Amino acid sequence: MEQVGYSKKVMENFMNPRNVGVIENPDGYGKVGNPVCGDLMEIFIKVKDDKIDDIKFRTFGCGAAIAVSSMVTEMAKGKPLEEAMKITRKDVAAELGGLPSQKLHCSNLGADALHAAIKNYWVKIGKIKPEEAKPEGGDEGETCPAE
Repeated sequence: MEQVGYSKKVMENFMNPRNVGVIENPDGYGKVGNPVCGDLMEIFIKVKDDKIDDIKFRTFGCGAAIAVSSMVTEMAKGKPLEEAMKITRKDVAAELGGLPSQKLHCSNLGADALHAAIKNYWVKIGKIKPEEAKPEGGDEGETCPAE
């Protein structure tokens, strides 16, 4: 079966995803989706000493979306929140050894869900106002190419 140009790291994170699951009563929760392709990512975080102590994800989507979720949680685990907020879409794709261009939208969802979870926590503790926690979504009109 052809792997549509996926790197070994993408395949590894898809076949054996890390940090899958739900955290009951998370400190922060982020949910993002792309209605065009139907991918949906949820990230749950537990925070201790201003660091991501535990992180889990639940993703409904293609293999690349699952691999991205796994990788972004691995990248963020144990990091201070400010540092985790700096993880970009490009960082996630690069860490996976690249993604085919038609799957780059998946890496957007991973970083966005992580940032949403951190912002959700910051709103709860009063660090930012709810209106400052709006989703990023800088790629208005971005679509998923037909598979």
